[in-house]
Amino acid sequence: MVLSMNKSINKLAWSAFKPVAVLITLLTGISVTACSDEPSGQYLPADSTVIALGDSLTYGYGASPETSYPAVLATMTGWQVINAGVNGNTSADVLARTNEIVAQDPDLVLLGIGGNDVLQRTQPATTTENITATISKLKAADIPVILIAEPYFSSSALFGKASDNPIYKDIAASENVPLYSKGWSSVLSDDSLKSDQIHANAAGYRHFAEGLYAYLQEEEWAR
Repeated sequence: MVLSMNKSINKLAWSAFKPVAVLITLLTGISVTACSDEPSGQYLPADSTVIALGDSLTYGYGASPETSYPAVLATMTGWQVINAGVNGNTSADVLARTNEIVAQDPDLVLLGIGGNDVLQRTQPATTTENITATISKLKAADIPVILIAEPYFSSSALFGKASDNPIYKDIAASENVPLYSKGWSSVLSDDSLKSDQIHANAAGYRHFAEGLYAYLQEEEWAR
């Protein structure tokens, strides 16, 4: 598989570079780490397998399957985007399904989960722990992850103003994974893009997919 070869090459390249990076760090005090202003990805070819893992927003609740964001994203990228969204799933549910995702050996996972945790009043620390454990399992299998922020469904969201749950920014920073933010919050703040207070309609899922596609291009995952 092309990506598997790329993964091996990348590991060898880092092994050769690491001593130099350490020396630079010691001499200059500069930490050689990924910069948030630099692209995070490596271009995936059109036949790549990508899994969209999440809840009803990934599944496409409130619209038809062909208008879900994974389906729309597949037509934009040429990737095989598998919709692994399950209505009602919490972060604990997705963590329990992670081994199934690893077994499929995808080239990339788009992880969007946590909205139902808020609705069920799960403690943020528990949600953070579950999402972090999910990311750790994927990374341990050498599967790249892009974290997708979901809204914090506060009382303001019920009146048309959604905002990202702050836990996603913290998780992305601690786990050193890219974060696509404000996508769902933008959709769920616009009545014309919603099927109900917490789900998109077909236009909303397309709007989200277009924003995510632009992000993937900017981060050099998609062409």
